[in-house]
Amino acid sequence: MAGERLVLIMPAYNAARTVAEVFARIPAAVQERIHRYVAVDDGSTDDTLAILEGLAGRLPRLDVLRHDRNRGYGAAEKTLLDHALALGADICILVHADGQYPPERIPDLITPLERGDADLVQGSRMLGGGALAGGMPLYKYLANRGLTAIENLAFGLSLAEYHSGCMLYHRRALEAIAYRRFSDSFDFDLEMIVAARVLGLRLAEIAIPTRYAGEVSHLKPVRYGLDVLRVVWRYRRGHYHRLLGAGK
Repeated sequence: MAGERLVLIMPAYNAARTVAEVFARIPAAVQERIHRYVAVDDGSTDDTLAILEGLAGRLPRLDVLRHDRNRGYGAAEKTLLDHALALGADICILVHADGQYPPERIPDLITPLERGDADLVQGSRMLGGGALAGGMPLYKYLANRGLTAIENLAFGLSLAEYHSGCMLYHRRALEAIAYRRFSDSFDFDLEMIVAARVLGLRLAEIAIPTRYAGEVSHLKPVRYGLDVLRVVWRYRRGHYHRLLGAGK
């Protein structure tokens, strides 16, 4: 739907080397439509905050928030979503400060939301089969495929993956989902997808290119895998149905 208010949100943790480049990669046509940019420095120990504040001096529509300590990816996203909703966002576009997910694809990613065809959109690295060609390490590829098979079986879906941090949300989804009660860690995005499944919200997948260019990942694979399996177990136990007030 034309005229919807777009807010771009960005969690940033020790991303001094990449964050300015990510802003520069946002297409000009998208920049013209962005109502506000919101970035949160999640207790970085490098110059991330200083760089964000410098960017805000040149980009007046950028709000820079700060956590006084590292609270975790999910906690940063909660802060961003709360702020975006307070700004009147209709569509929240999550862009990571490390540059792994392509801001160049934002026009394609927002299309299902603007058309009213979806409530959540995930940019999928596995859709289209280009993950390995884009440099995804083999162990990450195999772990992704294995966890995704388990999740599809548990949730009754057929997604290409559940583990991309390239996520976009329509306001109606954020108002329906009690996201403040979800994880403060990297499994937050998965819980959002699970919530969409429980509440009958529409989820679209859009293929995005995979880009591994020496970014520093703060995700611990073993812990993340265990957190994913815990989400699956809790879903099968009816935890999210009770949390969200939905019948199973």
